[in-house]
Amino acid sequence: MMRKIFFLLLVTLICIPINAQQSQPKFDPVKFEADLQQYIITEAGLCHSEIQQFVPVYKEMRGKQKALMGQLRSCRKTDLKNEKACEEAIKQQDRLDAEMKDLQQVYHQKFLKILPASKVLKLIRAEDRFHRQAFKRAAKHR
Repeated sequence: MMRKIFFLLLVTLICIPINAQQSQPKFDPVKFEADLQQYIITEAGLCHSEIQQFVPVYKEMRGKQKALMGQLRSCRKTDLKNEKACEEAIKQQDRLDAEMKDLQQVYHQKFLKILPASKVLKLIRAEDRFHRQAFKRAAKHR
């Protein structure tokens, strides 16, 4: 009888962490990008021909943004006890923030060559809204 109780307790303890891990949705970057793209296209009201012109340029921009964000993430690994490294991380983060803004400006100009300004502004606002909503959803699951 004691063996059965021990075995049942052991199985229960093993299964609890597995169930806890499965209940949290895992981040899927491919799905995130597809959802983002679909959301902004829908919110801006792009027609089929606009989508065909816009999507390749948008994907190009997102690829460059991801590369910059990866470099920004490396700044988080800075040893806070090393003042020189902290100073360098601050300078690098400032430089990368400026590069990100420059990149947005370049691509906004490219978008304006493809789409009317009103749709470009809708795209920009929709992208911001999507990211805010994604952060809220992520915060709920923590």
